[in-house]
Amino acid sequence: MSMLQAVPARERTPGDRTHVVVLGGGYAGQLAAQALAVRTDARITLVNDGDRFTQRIRLHELAAGGAPAAPRLTDLLAGTGVTFTDDRAEALDPSRRRVLLRDGGALGYDQLVLALGSRADPTALPGPVHDVSTASGAERLRARLAGRRRTVAVVGGGLTGLELVTELAEAGHATTLVTAEELGADLSPRGARHVRAVCERLGVTVLDGRRAAAAHDGGLTLADGTEVAAEVVVGTVGFAVPDLARRAGLAVDDHGRVRVDPTLRSTSHPDVLAVGDASAATRPDGQPLRMACATGLPQAQQVARTVASVLAGTTPAPLRFRYALRCVSLGRRDGLVQFVHADDSPRDVVVTGRLAAAVKEAIVVNALRVQRHPRIPTSA
Repeated sequence: MSMLQAVPARERTPGDRTHVVVLGGGYAGQLAAQALAVRTDARITLVNDGDRFTQRIRLHELAAGGAPAAPRLTDLLAGTGVTFTDDRAEALDPSRRRVLLRDGGALGYDQLVLALGSRADPTALPGPVHDVSTASGAERLRARLAGRRRTVAVVGGGLTGLELVTELAEAGHATTLVTAEELGADLSPRGARHVRAVCERLGVTVLDGRRAAAAHDGGLTLADGTEVAAEVVVGTVGFAVPDLARRAGLAVDDHGRVRVDPTLRSTSHPDVLAVGDASAATRPDGQPLRMACATGLPQAQQVARTVASVLAGTTPAPLRFRYALRCVSLGRRDGLVQFVHADDSPRDVVVTGRLAAAVKEAIVVNALRVQRHPRIPTSA
């Protein structure tokens, strides 16, 4: 059978509805499940390992001592008609349209949505390294930092690294930021200057243009042999996706993300869709969409439109998406809103300070609100 040929539909009894299984209850998966319930009459099952919705874009707050809400998925799904299964997918059997679960069961599906997200890549920085890519990782870091002022080295100068290092510095820890690129390299000159000024104000030691080679009990060794003393090392330099799709024989890119068409269907298995960090989605010009909540939410709503079209026997419309801005919190009282062109390159327009912090907070609040109200638009 050709890899592009759909697997025959499972046998159904009279009145049996199309079954859509969504794997992963993060921003993209939970929203996809709710949007599918709104747009289709399919039977929807959401599978997630644990009955808590993690506000991943607040995990730097959790690590620094904050307490962001973690609502139950069963509460978010109440009244939607979506069935919740607290379990973990261990393998896919696309030839039989089945998901094999950790607890020994299996789920058959007609359409499958992969939304398993990503987590810190353990190979990106060897040695004892904390991370804030999961709630459990942020909790471990929080416990390590509790009780007294620590010296902390954060590796990675992307938005996650910036948010974490400034949050920790504001909480009183002595922080060092190590980044292989120039600080703010992907920001406009005005944005980069503001980020550097905030780091200076908070006492963050910035080592930019310096690559970390390995972590150890006393801190970090840089690629040039320099030692950076730190009681705690946190890595934010690389993210990896689960290998479920690769092991199942789906077409994936070099990072293990599912290759999808413009409607977010797998290019090798059209009855499988992928969203969020698990998806190698691109803009119409072929530019890959970066891993971000800002791209995952529109993809979740697109999946519902795609499945609705497939079930109606019509041709699905492609994902329409353009970048508008990047938001970064720099502690609780400062931030940066960097406006960008449609291709995500920075414009020379920024908002800074308390206003930017308020805008970022509003965006984060709305990212949770849309999980309860899947019709709220999430893309320009």
